[in-house]
Amino acid sequence: MRVGIIGYGTIGTDVAGFIQRGEAGEASLAAVLVRKGLTCESGPAGKSGKPLFTASFNEFMEQAPDLVVECAGHSAVAAYGERVLRTADFMVVSAGALADEDLHGRLMKTARENGHRLVVPSAAIAGLDRIAAASVGYMEEVSLITRKPPKAWIGTFVEDKLNLEGLTEPVCVFEGPARESAKLFPESVNVSAALSLAGIGFDRTTVKVFVDPGITSNRHQVVARGKFGELQLEVGNTPSAANPKTGYIVAMSVIHNLRKLSGPFMIGL
Repeated sequence: MRVGIIGYGTIGTDVAGFIQRGEAGEASLAAVLVRKGLTCESGPAGKSGKPLFTASFNEFMEQAPDLVVECAGHSAVAAYGERVLRTADFMVVSAGALADEDLHGRLMKTARENGHRLVVPSAAIAGLDRIAAASVGYMEEVSLITRKPPKAWIGTFVEDKLNLEGLTEPVCVFEGPARESAKLFPESVNVSAALSLAGIGFDRTTVKVFVDPGITSNRHQVVARGKFGELQLEVGNTPSAANPKTGYIVAMSVIHNLRKLSGPFMIGL
């Protein structure tokens, strides 16, 4: 399976590295779409010797990827999603972009019409397989509490509202529906979007977001109740050294999905 990557930031770099080291099953790296002006001389090269890195979307798609992994944020999902799905499957890491009902609907329509798939990896959260199975029946509640240390909020609007260095106790910076949280925290709470898509939707899934000076990892607590029974889980993700808004597990989740999609065996769907 030939894989294209949109974006070469923290997640895109990690995903490309895994693939190039042969750790993504039967997947191979076809191309990487980067921003104009970005040089990637140290990046992986194709077997033909032609650089895999390009700022041209047309040249990127000419490499004939079977699946494209988006690692460049909400705007990239909107800019490239429909165009990718006309010829390839599309894996969306920035799942919060799908809180836009119109965009989500257009992507689904394009995927159906062209026989391709829109794929959302678990990324920073666990338990989506059970949530998705439980949503077959009635669900009373799906809730998420996200806690991240102050350094994860540097460069966001939260930094303008709080003295991050001076915090001595947790502060709740958001409480409301997942649709709003996904739009408000595009880089930090994609977890709420993935949870909503797996379960009862963006408007019924409730979210609380905390800045917590007492922790060093990004933590997510999920509670769900319904006909299936009850689920309670908590995960603690090691923040990426290059970008503490995300965690190493996100790229690992992408690679896990590439192994499943390119190989003969799947588990935990």
